[in-house]
Amino acid sequence: MKDYTLNEMSKRCHEIAVSKGFWDKPRNIGEALMLIVTELAEAMEAHRHEDKENFQEELADTFIRLFDLCGGLNIDIQAQINKKAEKNKDRPYMHGKIC
Repeated sequence: MKDYTLNEMSKRCHEIAVSKGFWDKPRNIGEALMLIVTELAEAMEAHRHEDKENFQEELADTFIRLFDLCGGLNIDIQAQINKKAEKNKDRPYMHGKIC
């Protein structure tokens, strides 16, 4: 199996979603974001039930939905993650929050 860059994975996930009809009409971005949240909620439920296999699958589903959205919106997610990681390096410990 080929290792993909983040942008290649976004393109791949988006192409699959398009081929399955998920982009036949303009996407509701709010709905797409909530579907991502739903995958995380399903991962939380699997974790709560100590179902490691399903937990991992739901995390994968989360990334697939994120990558699809990035691909559909032509977001260079690799550049955005690198940019944000650099920004985070200069933030204070715990981002200045007291826990």
